[in-house]
Amino acid sequence: MPTQFNSPLYDGHFPEADAASVRILRHAGALVFGKTITTEFAAIHVGPKTHNPHDPLRTPGGSSSGSGAAVTDFQAPMALGTQTGRSMIRPASFNGIYGFKLTWNSVSREGQKIYALMYDTLGWYGRCVEDLVLLADIFALQDDEDEDRSFQGIARARFAICKTSIWPKAGPGTQDALARAADLLRSHGAEVHELELPSAFDDVPEWYRIGLHTEGHTSFLPEYRVGEDQIGQVLIEHVENADNFTRKTQLMASDSLAAIRPVFDFNASQYAAIITPSVPDEAPVGLESTGSHVFCAMWSGLHVPVLNVPGFKGEHGMPIGLSLVAPRYRDRHLLEVGNAVGEIFEAEGGWETKTELEKEVATV
Repeated sequence: MPTQFNSPLYDGHFPEADAASVRILRHAGALVFGKTITTEFAAIHVGPKTHNPHDPLRTPGGSSSGSGAAVTDFQAPMALGTQTGRSMIRPASFNGIYGFKLTWNSVSREGQKIYALMYDTLGWYGRCVEDLVLLADIFALQDDEDEDRSFQGIARARFAICKTSIWPKAGPGTQDALARAADLLRSHGAEVHELELPSAFDDVPEWYRIGLHTEGHTSFLPEYRVGEDQIGQVLIEHVENADNFTRKTQLMASDSLAAIRPVFDFNASQYAAIITPSVPDEAPVGLESTGSHVFCAMWSGLHVPVLNVPGFKGEHGMPIGLSLVAPRYRDRHLLEVGNAVGEIFEAEGGWETKTELEKEVATV
């Protein structure tokens, strides 16, 4: 089927083979309904014409705009997406569904258009965690055996609220959601702690940005050479190195991220999950931008699994999700925790995530 990257350079492009992720799904017997739209090369913040199913005047987020909206609108039960910085978690929050960004490189990206090899990650959308677990089975996700830290339920589990250095950018909806989440978990018997990461983590967003721009230079040079006038300004700036990043700077950023990832893994391993904002607030009005990614980029840089859990709403009644984060390659554990947390957030957080039809089916 057509794979055009939302770029005029690829109008009418039909690949000769499925991407590895699609081959795996077909082999498992999945029915592939079709392809959904993304922003240009899943790389820019200027949105496609996709509307948020809950309010057509608002963006569904991006870059995996079509995938998030299709699952929300019951056009498909599950959908694939990708995340380089924010492209899975932001649409999941804006649309009020589950979005799961896997540990980096835990699933093959063969056949996808690459933006930044050191960040690009496959992800899944679903309206319940059980569907994400089904996909985890199909893609053979495995954690190491670790019975001492296995999750035994919300009661007595330890969670950490991590606002990060980006917290001043959180709007009232996200501030309320995070406070409400802590209260709900405590009311169900969990221990909830505040986690302030070491000051070195304040530099992670900038290290991430350096890697994004320098790897974007490599990825989009072919399109730049073929049709500079047909690609977005952001991609042109990557190729032309508008920020004048040196190779020394690139190595510093890459090596710094590699060094700090085990530090985060250790901190995160002390808890069932870390809870942190997914987005600043509700989906913004307008389709000109897919919204801010400030709360997502850090986790992409750290290569950790992230699950957006819906359940809260903002001032205008639009959904707001929160991210659960775990150490690298603890994807199965995170889904198990997310299933239990999601039941509480969906039931008591204030956002109605299920339709009346779903509720009727669940009681049959």
